[in-house]
Amino acid sequence: MSIGNSPEDERPFEDVSEEARPSIGRALRQARIAAGLTVDDVSTATRVRIAIVHAIEADDFAPCGGDVYARGHIRTLAKAVHLDPAPLIAQYEDEHGGGRPAPTPAAPMFEAERIRPERRGPNWTAAMVAAIVVVIGFVGFTMVKGGDEGGKANVADGTTTPSPTATTKKPAGTEPEASDSAIAAAPQDKVTVRVTAADGRSWISAKDHNGRLLFDGLLKQGESKTFQDSSKVNLVLGDAGAIDLFVNGKKIEDDWQPGAVERLTYTKGDPQAG
Repeated sequence: MSIGNSPEDERPFEDVSEEARPSIGRALRQARIAAGLTVDDVSTATRVRIAIVHAIEADDFAPCGGDVYARGHIRTLAKAVHLDPAPLIAQYEDEHGGGRPAPTPAAPMFEAERIRPERRGPNWTAAMVAAIVVVIGFVGFTMVKGGDEGGKANVADGTTTPSPTATTKKPAGTEPEASDSAIAAAPQDKVTVRVTAADGRSWISAKDHNGRLLFDGLLKQGESKTFQDSSKVNLVLGDAGAIDLFVNGKKIEDDWQPGAVERLTYTKGDPQAG
């Protein structure tokens, strides 16, 4: 005669919580159907391509282009079908082991990027000041020399007096040009990239030539970010159609479509995407 638990009581407890929880794609699809929306409706409202919406609802996140964009698309689609995106993002990170890069190493990197231009900055400032001093000195010398040779002759031929005025106005006109844009004054020995979300918001990611992350996040409409490196800047644009891009002082004219994901690399000199 046996005393104790029966074999049925000794069976391990089965945790069905994971099985009961629907997948991310299934949850989004059910919420979309419950909201009376088609895939076309969701794509139009979110500017996420139809193929990507279908893939996410099938729990295929490869077309998203990485964890950053997968999380961004999940968040956007969840809001469009009236779901709280936070649990879905947490579920994605649990299932895929994805996460944002740790913020701790990013701080020294940003600090290093700030320090390097500051050390080179005085050289450019000194060069500009020296050029202005030379121009002013030349104008002063011309005016003094013209006065010594005779003011009446200058007034008579009408050419000497206006020329210092024109020369004096020239540097005054160039100074605002240099200060209007950080791109225009970008050092020639660096690559400078400015990203502006002109037509809508977009996720962007930027890395330097060593692969260190300069920025990873959502750029809202009207916001801009400028990145600088000694040799190369790597970009990923989540919605290239919403972006205006300036590289080394020149606007990049490309016919990027709304919702298109673009991976770009730029170096010093004339901008050419790698």
